[in-house]
Amino acid sequence: MTTTPNRTARLEARIAPDALAVVRRAAEIEGRSVSDFVVAAAREAARRTLEDAGLIRLSLDDQRRFVDLLLNPPDLTPAMRRARDAHGKLLREPG
Repeated sequence: MTTTPNRTARLEARIAPDALAVVRRAAEIEGRSVSDFVVAAAREAARRTLEDAGLIRLSLDDQRRFVDLLLNPPDLTPAMRRARDAHGKLLREPG
């Protein structure tokens, strides 16, 4: 059985000396190399960014309005009724 070696890619970045000093110190505290620390921090920041992109944030008033509309939806307009009926007809028709 042959195993595929882990592949890595190089990432280069410029960093101000004072920022590098902070990163080095943080990496030392965690017992990691600077490279490992930076990669882990970048991965975590990317994960948070992707997670946040899928969230919708609403003010407290907007949250209340949203829930109220879910619990007490407005009457359908004539156009919405026609769209609902057309959609239902499409689903009932054999392929």
